[in-house]
Amino acid sequence: MTQTPMEVLEYVVKAADSKQAQDIVALDMKNVSLLADYFVILHANNDRQLNAIAESILDEAGKHDQEIKRVEGKDDAKWVLIDLGDVIVHLFNQEEREFYKLERLWSDAEYVDIEKWLD
Repeated sequence: MTQTPMEVLEYVVKAADSKQAQDIVALDMKNVSLLADYFVILHANNDRQLNAIAESILDEAGKHDQEIKRVEGKDDAKWVLIDLGDVIVHLFNQEEREFYKLERLWSDAEYVDIEKWLD
């Protein structure tokens, strides 16, 4: 069964939160970019946690039969990009996130309220 972009966003946020991802932000990109409906931006405290979060998101995508279009940067553990089609996840270590400031780069995008999905 095909998931809506919002359903994909929900399980991505929950999977990241389950591994203690830091400062999870979801941006509605529909009126800003043709790349995806949503961007999820978050960071991890260390390389092991970053890899655990990435694995958790990829596992959830697999459970939902979601096509994983691309995964980049997993070996570097500084910035991992997970392309799930309508949802693109940007998973950083803290220093890289502060350097790239994607939230500022995409400041025209509206924030999605994800509080109800967080523990």
